[in-house]
Amino acid sequence: MNAAIDSSNSDGNQLARAMRRLERDVLRMGALVEQSFRLSHQALFSRNLTAAEALPQLDKKIDRFYRQIESDCTAIMTMQDPAPQDLRCLSAFMQLVRDLERIGDYAEDIAEIAIKIFPYPPHPSLPEIAVMSHHAQAMLATSLVALADLDEAGGRSIKHLDDTVDNAYERLYQTLAFQKDVPGVVEPIVLLALAIRYLERMADHATNIGQRVAYIVTGQHY
Repeated sequence: MNAAIDSSNSDGNQLARAMRRLERDVLRMGALVEQSFRLSHQALFSRNLTAAEALPQLDKKIDRFYRQIESDCTAIMTMQDPAPQDLRCLSAFMQLVRDLERIGDYAEDIAEIAIKIFPYPPHPSLPEIAVMSHHAQAMLATSLVALADLDEAGGRSIKHLDDTVDNAYERLYQTLAFQKDVPGVVEPIVLLALAIRYLERMADHATNIGQRVAYIVTGQHY
């Protein structure tokens, strides 16, 4: 990622350095969120409780990045003299890291579901939910590559990928909500219904990130 910055004087050089640090921090935060998503997947679909237990500490790191990046964006806006494209970048970053933070929160929520659902036998819908999770993770990865490369087309393409996750959500919700002759307690079904909702929202936030990348490049909202 390399935003266009006028660095013809010392103030410009200082701003350029601040923007580069900010860009690195956003991508580092993104890498942590990707890791949290992978761990939540392992927790729910591989019944890996060690992965689930690692999520709270990882989420704290993500939250620290979120607060620091927001603070840095505000400081650059108020203390420097950013050009219009830099202001666009800063505005998008502030929104984008909120999307990343929410994905991290949902990953932690899914890990909590994995712990609660562990005592129950695996539900028949789990393989299809796992495919949905893989699709959402791919969307996040694609959005972060688009961010790193400032790839407008890559950022906008994620909105089309979201249809796959939305369709999976609708199918799975119908399956879970209208399941008949449920043996025993319904808690696993309720938990899985929550899990697919969280995955659907994670995909939505990945879509937002892609659209914010396109905005950074073009200045147009999609």
